[in-house]
Amino acid sequence: MKKTLKITLTIVGALAALLILAAIFAPPIIARVVYDDNFGKRFETYKPTARSIDEFEGLNVAEYAFKSDKGQKLAGYKYYRGDDPKGVVVMAHGFGGGGHNDYMVVADYFASCGYDVFAYDATGNDKSEGKEVGGMPQGVIDLDYALRFVESTEEFADLPIMLWGHSWGAYSVGSVLNLHPEVKAAVMVSGFDKSADIIEFQGREIAGDAIDWLMPYINKIEEKKFGTYASLSCMDGFASSNTAVMIVHSKDDGMVPYDKSYQKFYDKYNGDSRFEFVSFDDKGHNFVFCAESSFEYRDEFNRQFDEYMAAAGGFTPELKAKYLEENLDKKQQYALDEELMKKMSELYDNNL
Repeated sequence: MKKTLKITLTIVGALAALLILAAIFAPPIIARVVYDDNFGKRFETYKPTARSIDEFEGLNVAEYAFKSDKGQKLAGYKYYRGDDPKGVVVMAHGFGGGGHNDYMVVADYFASCGYDVFAYDATGNDKSEGKEVGGMPQGVIDLDYALRFVESTEEFADLPIMLWGHSWGAYSVGSVLNLHPEVKAAVMVSGFDKSADIIEFQGREIAGDAIDWLMPYINKIEEKKFGTYASLSCMDGFASSNTAVMIVHSKDDGMVPYDKSYQKFYDKYNGDSRFEFVSFDDKGHNFVFCAESSFEYRDEFNRQFDEYMAAAGGFTPELKAKYLEENLDKKQQYALDEELMKKMSELYDNNL
């Protein structure tokens, strides 16, 4: 009996020790795996939907290369329509679909309004160097270095600087104001306040409350990788600058929650003359700046695409690419919300 009890207590003790070790070592390991799975890779623009400068009559582009924090070369692009710009709009793109290419229609709009537009591919995207994106704060770093490049380049040096960003780019735009309060005006579309916010939200959608267990370790990963950049937030950027800001968001955004981003900014700054808020009910995340006609076009296109795939016997990547190349009308897909874009250009004009 005593022997059995001793064996049982030994097993219980061993299991308890294993649980303690697991509690100590498992969370940081899991946090690292999760972080690397999301940010430890490159992203390229999907070729069948990629835009081309030839699609925009009268739009010109000049390509540049500049270095970011680790010496990696980033691809930069100046879009322009004239020789006497009234300012320069620096654009920061979103996460996961490649570089700036999807936003060429936005660049064309601002170029048509008399601005030079400086866009770039962030680290680990499209034509820029980098084996991986690295993490959300890398977007703030790359925008910081893009602004340093613009301000030190003769053709831009004396121009008022404006910012435009979508999603990851919007977070980067707001956060970089901590470092560049000289920016005259900034537009944030579907953005969030700080890196931890979006990681926690997306993690909670997948893992529920277990994300609370991992967040302290994810925060430590970012602190180690990015230093002070990891702690920068849009709210702090607003407080550190006198920049005029427009914040645009849709209530049905499934990627960046409206109540924890737009509403957070609105509660703090509604009524402040520096800020303008534009809210939609049903524009989602990716196409907030597009016209209603573009949503109608995509719905009908997707319906026809599903019928095509069913008739072909099922989906394959090759069939999808072929169908898109032969049938997609990119002009209709990316048709801009002219009223919204006009508000953005007026914000820039009023703060030259």
